[in-house]
Amino acid sequence: MEKTSEKYQAYLSILQEELITAMGCTEPIALAYAAAKCREILGNIPDKVEVWASGSIIKNVKSVIVPNTGSMKGIEAAVAAGIIAGESQKELEVISEVSEEKKKEIKEYLSAADITVNYLENSLTFEIIISEYAGSDHAKVRIANYHTNLIYMEKNGEILLDIPVSGENESGLTDRSMLNMEEIFEFASTCDVEDVKPVLDKQIKCNMAIANEGLQGNYGANIGSVWLSAYGEDIKSRAVAKAAAGSDARMNGCEMPVVINSGSGNQGITCSVPVIEFAENLQVDEVTKYRALVLSNLVAIHQKTGIGRLSAFCGAVCAGAAAGAGIAYLKGGQEKEIAHTVVNALAIISGMVCDGAKASCAAKIAFSVNAGILGYEMYMHQQQFYGGDGLVTKGVDNTIRNIGRLGREGMKRTNEEIIKIMVGSSDTDNERDKGSCDL
Repeated sequence: MEKTSEKYQAYLSILQEELITAMGCTEPIALAYAAAKCREILGNIPDKVEVWASGSIIKNVKSVIVPNTGSMKGIEAAVAAGIIAGESQKELEVISEVSEEKKKEIKEYLSAADITVNYLENSLTFEIIISEYAGSDHAKVRIANYHTNLIYMEKNGEILLDIPVSGENESGLTDRSMLNMEEIFEFASTCDVEDVKPVLDKQIKCNMAIANEGLQGNYGANIGSVWLSAYGEDIKSRAVAKAAAGSDARMNGCEMPVVINSGSGNQGITCSVPVIEFAENLQVDEVTKYRALVLSNLVAIHQKTGIGRLSAFCGAVCAGAAAGAGIAYLKGGQEKEIAHTVVNALAIISGMVCDGAKASCAAKIAFSVNAGILGYEMYMHQQQFYGGDGLVTKGVDNTIRNIGRLGREGMKRTNEEIIKIMVGSSDTDNERDKGSCDL
């Protein structure tokens, strides 16, 4: 792929747009970003806040700790943090720097302010609307389709920004529909590494740091530590465990940044950490490591393009298959081996549901990475799944297209039921948070 070609520049832009830094689970951070922006427009701390959120936002915020809030969870906590301590120009790092004094103010504000949360039924999958009131002043913002896509701003009836939204599209970003496995492999194998090195260096530094912190600390269900204790510390176990540990840390209050993929820190960790761990074990040169990471990241983005940012389909599945592809590349795999790795992995684990961001994401990541590695090992042992085996069809891109259809269209009703179950289980969750161990 020629460096000066439009396709090359598009692939490079996709990586630069997707591999960005975020602190905390990206859905509560998107809420904090919207709340901070709305407060800036309002020009004051609001005494009343109205939040409208799509079901998938509610699902992904309900059970995850918002960083820099003293371990608080939920939409109200995310919004309060954005209002009191948010710096909107930092976007997905909007509450990355919060003083102890500000943390106290967040708690005080949360107990005093009138914050109401409403479910946006029949809305876009990804949609946030926040209105803030202070005296006679009023401000309103709207985000749609992806985390930083601010499309509407208003103050006291004056419209400051109004970008039309036509369905679930990501206008403003490079067209991801051009992605295909053949060209992903070509780009990864031939790109100028200096072009991708800045984003990948940050991904390596941030994601490995939080993975190591997850193993050393006490976060969530400590899936990484459990995995190593149960299954040993060979390279496969370390790759699985470190990815899981990174997720456990970020889902459970660790205040360290992550370089995300497809809008998700968990997916960013999953498609990078196992590849980095294998690269170090295999002692490959730096260029090969970077190329494997380019491949893994783009394969993850390619799969998620058809599914969408938020779905009932667990994004760790796509990222785990992508990690398998990156590991295959490190081991000398060419386009054929990589394609079979992805297809095999998807056949193994597709169908795992997303029931929101929380501690169990780490366990799902562990099994997704495991499936990615098994997908590669299957093909190297002359075993594979064939077209007609369930969702598998001839051609890796066609199988990925089937998975996209399942995640975006087939699991819509599943997502609705998951949201109803989760919203209806809030009383039970409150008891658990008080220390109940009754299952």
